[in-house]
Amino acid sequence: MKIDNNKLHSNEVSNVENGDDDVFHPDQSFETRAIHTGQSPDQWESGVIVPPIHTGSTYKQADPEEHSEFFYGRIGNPTRNTLETCIASLDKAKYCLTFSSGMGSIAAVAGLLKAGDHVICGDDVYGGTHSYFKNIAKDNGIEVDFIDTTVIENVENAFQPNTKMVYVESPTNPLLKIMDIPRIATAVKSESHDMLFVVDNTFLTPYLQNPLSMGADVVVYSLTKYMNGHSDVIMGAITTNKDDLYNKLATIQHIAGSIPSPFDCYLMNRSLKTLSIRMDKHIENATKVARFLEQHPLVEKVLYPGLESHPQYKLAKRLWHGPSGMISIFLKGNLETSKAFLKALKLFALAVSLGGFESLAELPTTMTHQIVPAETRKELGITDNLIRLSVGLESATDLIKDIDQALKVAANFYVPS
Repeated sequence: MKIDNNKLHSNEVSNVENGDDDVFHPDQSFETRAIHTGQSPDQWESGVIVPPIHTGSTYKQADPEEHSEFFYGRIGNPTRNTLETCIASLDKAKYCLTFSSGMGSIAAVAGLLKAGDHVICGDDVYGGTHSYFKNIAKDNGIEVDFIDTTVIENVENAFQPNTKMVYVESPTNPLLKIMDIPRIATAVKSESHDMLFVVDNTFLTPYLQNPLSMGADVVVYSLTKYMNGHSDVIMGAITTNKDDLYNKLATIQHIAGSIPSPFDCYLMNRSLKTLSIRMDKHIENATKVARFLEQHPLVEKVLYPGLESHPQYKLAKRLWHGPSGMISIFLKGNLETSKAFLKALKLFALAVSLGGFESLAELPTTMTHQIVPAETRKELGITDNLIRLSVGLESATDLIKDIDQALKVAANFYVPS
């Protein structure tokens, strides 16, 4: 059977069928698009307002040699298409593809590479991303250099004749370094039009930053985090405006089969409706928490792009619509001080992940970035006194009280040198 990859999973096709005239809806706000794009009740015979969950794995065909838009669940699903159409609109993208995890999205992007290709990757990235490029990609014959991509000259000096991809996070995880995405995009395209520029936009979401509009070729998301925001779904996504990239990535999705379930797509679609409201509250709470931490005597340093003290505060103000809800702090002391602080927290749960309605705290050296080699962590400054906070939607007053009492406990384990 011949499969037309130009039609399968196409957001353009879905939008026409759903009664939407424009993929981006430039005359509508983010909030309106999050609620309405791809959601038209007219596409369902029942006229139901909330898009239904289509759990079927296969679809009836009228002819052995022809099929409609859907014919097998791995290739396409109405619930998944609704979600992808909505995310594409929010990210000002032509296409969106969703995957069963954020790492599934990264693996799909890496699937665009072949043995002998060279990748420039930001040095301060999520531990799973670092591990994928350092291990799986390299085992497949792909050359990878990890560099500080906040310095544009570093990127330019790292270009090689076989460089096919520049991969960055902005902000980074966990040191919250900010990339000048427009400048990197210009450098990449000046070097080679065949080189891909990929940006992981998980921490900011399309509500606060649109990398495609800044020159990125592909944007990657762990939808598990802020986009879902309820800590009950694991999923990833890729967006792009390029037809050829979409066709290649769709083929990888179809064949490799790293697809999300219809129920997870339904939950994710639900979550997008409140994304803007949640992000505004995350920012409000995180700003208050960060300002409290900045003046606390046991806190050595606060990293939060919403504070004037952040070294790239002006860049964040220029490129972003807001600083999100992630804070990293360096406590005075050592591993014992950090452990005492984390174990004393009552509202902040000691857990990996981020971006949910509940506040979380973690120690990157032993949790999210444990798989990063110790020498690499040391070079980056990911030390035992670095704590990452995901500030949730609780009362900021209560969160500050919780942090304050935990810091008092931790102070008993701090011995000044």
